[in-house]
Amino acid sequence: MASTKIFFTSDVHGSDLVFKKFLNAGKAYKASYLILGGDITGKGLVLVSKDANGYKANFLGKDVMATNEADFERLKGQIVKNGFYVYVGDPSTISEMRESTDKSEKVLMECMKERLEFWLNLAEERLKGTGIECYISPGNDDGYEIDSILNSSSIVVNPEEKVVSLAGDYEMITMGKVNMTPWKCPRDVTEEEVENTLEHMVSQVHDFGKAIFNLHVPPYDTLLDIAPELDSELRVVNRGGQPSMVHVGSASVRRAIEKYQPMLGLHGHIHESKGVEKIGQSLCLNPGSEYQEGILRGALITLDSGKLKNYLLTSA
Repeated sequence: MASTKIFFTSDVHGSDLVFKKFLNAGKAYKASYLILGGDITGKGLVLVSKDANGYKANFLGKDVMATNEADFERLKGQIVKNGFYVYVGDPSTISEMRESTDKSEKVLMECMKERLEFWLNLAEERLKGTGIECYISPGNDDGYEIDSILNSSSIVVNPEEKVVSLAGDYEMITMGKVNMTPWKCPRDVTEEEVENTLEHMVSQVHDFGKAIFNLHVPPYDTLLDIAPELDSELRVVNRGGQPSMVHVGSASVRRAIEKYQPMLGLHGHIHESKGVEKIGQSLCLNPGSEYQEGILRGALITLDSGKLKNYLLTSA
């Protein structure tokens, strides 16, 4: 059996630059499989008011202005790089958008769909004929409205809540649902639902010794699920002058890994918790995320003769 290389990443959150790096990673790392494990779409919409004086917006807490088209293109590039979406309108339209959550959320969803469609077309161009297989699944931040777009590609496969075969010998299950978060995202669910979804998929796995659990949420109480503690108003809790860090992963995911002992666990969700940990015989990893800096965090994994040969956490 020939060796198989997988490049895994997660949490690109709408960053155009990071996604393009992801598409290039197959060639760069000589990987046969590209896997993006959730949280594809961006965090928000930047409203840009256009009048005779130019373009005005509030971006990352600062008022910014572009007086000509060239400056605006540079500003837009920075916004897109950080994973946000741009909506341009006259001052009255922008004012109306700011006062109507429903209107701004509708525009945001349309922007998310538009960028995802652009990305999938780009994947068609860059990956067609290369022999590289690409798997992209949603995470908890991603609305269910994007699933039909993911499922429409002839190059990219959406493996969400399925069992798929890699290299004819490895089985991968995928889940974007996570245990509840303070933000109540679209795919935040109860631990019971996480467990039920996992059990449905694992019932179809034939050999856990060659299985990959591509689960957006990391297992609870590991190096992979440590995040700042938040209060009821989503502010970071400080203790002793330092941010209080707590475990926020899924207990159901941990139990499933302990019980079934897959060869490999691929996780994301907690950007600041880059790391690797073994649970029994299972190697679990979270490459972390620095999408706002335009950095592609990933893991290059080599499988050989039905076993995990080696891995390397990467940054590009």
